Amino acid sequence: MTAFAEGAPCWADAMLPDLEAGKRFYGELFGWTFSDSVPEFGDYTTALLDGRKAAGLLPKKDGRMPTVWGVYFATSDINGTVAKVREAGGQVISGGTPIGDLGAMMLGVDPGGAVFGAWQAGRHQGFEVQAEPGAYAWMGLSTREPEAVDAFYGDVFGFEGVTEGPMASPTFLPWRIAGQEREIGCRIVLDARAPAELPAHFTVFFLAEEMEAALRTAVRQGGKVLSEPQGTPGGPLALVVDNQGAAFGLMAPK
Repeated sequence: MTAFAEGAPCWADAMLPDLEAGKRFYGELFGWTFSDSVPEFGDYTTALLDGRKAAGLLPKKDGRMPTVWGVYFATSDINGTVAKVREAGGQVISGGTPIGDLGAMMLGVDPGGAVFGAWQAGRHQGFEVQAEPGAYAWMGLSTREPEAVDAFYGDVFGFEGVTEGPMASPTFLPWRIAGQEREIGCRIVLDARAPAELPAHFTVFFLAEEMEAALRTAVRQGGKVLSEPQGTPGGPLALVVDNQGAAFGLMAPK
């Protein structure tokens, strides 16, 4: 199992109206297979890439809940993280909830309104594969409150901005964990071009072996391309929505 540094993105999952449709979509797109659903945990299903844990899917039990991908950050003290979230000006949706012997989780809302999760590992450590085609690669936070959320994630998870990076600008700030060199994600400012009704949110990115082929596969299955591929220092990047309305990102090698 992989041990994650404090604050590192360690898991991602999608809440979907139709779990079986989600399996078909992501199985075809990423080559995922799936574990049996676990009724005692809301029919939660683990997506596997060559037998390694890659992400989670779960059916929505309430139609009022969003159809969305979410990201979780690693913590060794879930109750301490709950306290930090409150002290830093965030809100706690659910705090320190044990999930059997798998671990414990919390869901929170940052000062800009974006929902995020934290995970204290038990038997379930998190991603067993990253940065391979079909696996998690990156996360981005889109917000209208850049200063507040930069301070919040620094206080709670130890994020720091990479202001000297080639992509850094007033509207785009790469993040890394204090004391580490590798960037783990970024903060993006939602400006006047973003619809007023668009809430602050995290976007989870997965690596595609070849961008155009992945986009064709997504569209053929009923997905939509929200943002055409654009070049970045790390390779092309695109935004997609699946056939049930959950948005996510695709990245491809340079």
